[in-house]
Amino acid sequence: MRVMLKISGEALQWERTHWIDPKFIHELALQIKEIKDAGHEIAIVLWWGNIFRWVAWAANWLDRTAADYMWMLATIMNWVAMQDALEKVWIVTRLVSALDIPEIWEKYIKRRAERHLEKWRIVISVAWTGNPYFTTDSAWVLRWLELACDMVIKATKVDWVYDKDPMKCSDAKLIKQASFKDVIDKDIKVMDHTAITLAKEANLTLKVVNLYKQWAILKAIEWNKEWTTICD
Repeated sequence: MRVMLKISGEALQWERTHWIDPKFIHELALQIKEIKDAGHEIAIVLWWGNIFRWVAWAANWLDRTAADYMWMLATIMNWVAMQDALEKVWIVTRLVSALDIPEIWEKYIKRRAERHLEKWRIVISVAWTGNPYFTTDSAWVLRWLELACDMVIKATKVDWVYDKDPMKCSDAKLIKQASFKDVIDKDIKVMDHTAITLAKEANLTLKVVNLYKQWAILKAIEWNKEWTTICD
């Protein structure tokens, strides 16, 4: 099975207030190794929340295009660290980027990325789509479609999906299953509306799991419980 992982950058902080917890990223690399050893091809997209979490503040003075490029660079920093963690547990990886910086990675080309997956390399996609105004949500749905992934796992720092932020609202209600139409109509904060629309039109299925639960990602791939499923 070809699996895409969308990992929250903020989750990489673990108990820190910012940046990356080295112990946790090592444990995450071991989780990913377990998935690979179970016979699954893996592509990964990562957010940037552990480095830049100041959207409202930046909007007061920073041009949106400039902010988006800074956030793309933030995903790059996360993935250089993630690649290092994966290679320390003997996993061959390839960084593929929508931005052209050949000293660090190769340019994203669909057929080349597919070939890496066929050779059992983990493909790490960075820098979104390479365009401002398109978020990481749009990027991972696009890569999901281009690489013909069988399943997408969104790994975050909370259990399930809720109708409100459970970290801020004590009355947040757990959602075990929903359609993309529900996500749009009820404004459930899973991903932005552009990405939701694209996923809905392609009839995709998304599973949302708690990254901090041991082996949560592998369980979501092979079992049928303990996550939120979003599909039509």
